[in-house]
Amino acid sequence: MTLSTIGIIGGGQLGRMLAMAAARLNFRTIILEPQADCPAAQVANRQIVAAYDDPQALDELAAACDVITYEFENVPVAAAAHLALSRPVYPPPKALDVAQDRLTEKRFLNDCGIETARFHAVDSQQALERALADFGGRGVLKTRRLGYDGKGQRVFRAHEDDPAGAFAAMGGVPLILESFVAFEREVSVIAARGTDGTVKAFDVAENVHRNGILHTSTLPARIGAATAGAAFGAAERLLAALDYVGVIGMEFFVMADGALIANEIAPRVHNSGHWTEAACVISQFEQHIRAVAGLPLGNPRRHSDCVMTNLIGDDMAELPQWLATPDVLVHLYGKTEARAGRKMGHVTRLLR
Repeated sequence: MTLSTIGIIGGGQLGRMLAMAAARLNFRTIILEPQADCPAAQVANRQIVAAYDDPQALDELAAACDVITYEFENVPVAAAAHLALSRPVYPPPKALDVAQDRLTEKRFLNDCGIETARFHAVDSQQALERALADFGGRGVLKTRRLGYDGKGQRVFRAHEDDPAGAFAAMGGVPLILESFVAFEREVSVIAARGTDGTVKAFDVAENVHRNGILHTSTLPARIGAATAGAAFGAAERLLAALDYVGVIGMEFFVMADGALIANEIAPRVHNSGHWTEAACVISQFEQHIRAVAGLPLGNPRRHSDCVMTNLIGDDMAELPQWLATPDVLVHLYGKTEARAGRKMGHVTRLLR
């Protein structure tokens, strides 16, 4: 094993957990993050405190690392492309380019033969009104870029929500209107692709969201084998089309007949895969490190049923009860201030 240092762009909890997994495999990690003493830097070997697109910092990171990855999908594509001139960057910058724009993402998924909700690009108030008329006055309006955890979204229900001024109220930025989907449940699959093209996927998780933020992921999901197989197949096609290396998260809506409608992708380790650190021998974090380091992918087999619950804001008050509950893995993120909507940690309860 000649590779020794992995660069991670982003210093949040996902970077933290990647750094912890890397340390177990004897890799050093360097974090690039503008916030000093970020959660990831608390467990990494070094932090470069600078903006994600700072040219000098990027060159410093490239000079110190053998391979570079990232923990969130809003890394500037130009920064990733610059790094790729001198070091392997996994997942590839193309994955960032696709995932950062919801319109580009939907079109790319469709080109891969993966069904999504119907959608319209919205670049004016008039375009919004035309799109709503096509969808019967109903739909979910989203910013094409930068929205996450329910931010940058507005729901329209027929005859209940007045669209007047909505385009300006959303910032006058490029938007996308997605049709409503009459789904029965939400699920996700966490898959990985190695440098040799090998693909391995964890079991499908069933997810419940509150206020646009993931609340729980439960294994096994209440789906049939054909639906699970379709999720794995969609992930494999997407990974191949992107020439991907690393872990990816794909979220789906499950219809009454078991068919899948892809919701969105995340080119990184994913919140709905946190359960893998308790219910699998190889977690999604170790799988990602293995992939970007060119190591063989681990067996993603699940040894236990489980429920992962996010600790968000005031949920930290429940920590004593979780710590006293048998068969629960508690993972806190090193954040000092609990705020509304802020992910402070998660717990995974094994079900015997």
